[in-house]
Amino acid sequence: MKVTVIDGQGGNIGKQLVKSIRDSFPDVCIRAVGTNSAATTNMIKGGADEGATGENAVIVASRSADLIIGPIGIIIPDALLGEVTPAMAKAVGESPAQKVLIPLNKCDVLIAGISNRSTSELLQDAMDKIRAIMKL
Repeated sequence: MKVTVIDGQGGNIGKQLVKSIRDSFPDVCIRAVGTNSAATTNMIKGGADEGATGENAVIVASRSADLIIGPIGIIIPDALLGEVTPAMAKAVGESPAQKVLIPLNKCDVLIAGISNRSTSELLQDAMDKIRAIMKL
């Protein structure tokens, strides 16, 4: 299974996801794709096998991924303080890959029905979903 983790800004959420996936599935290949080089570097430090940065990297990785994981902003044009371009959001949204999105109420996007859960609680819930997908 090709797992792609996409993140922006500092890449902290992506780094935590990569670490958790690596701990649970040590043999899976994890591709880290950052909207900027700091995010990519941070995810590689978290244990990703390979990394790439920028709009074209998101587009190419989205085509070949089986599973895409990241904050919900990766499917919203101009999210993450403008780091997610419309082309990036379109590529992720149109990808046939299964997606596990972290519902963060940030950057002027408020998600109805999401309680004020901590980031660690959201990441744990995401990992529960990832484990279920990976065991298929």
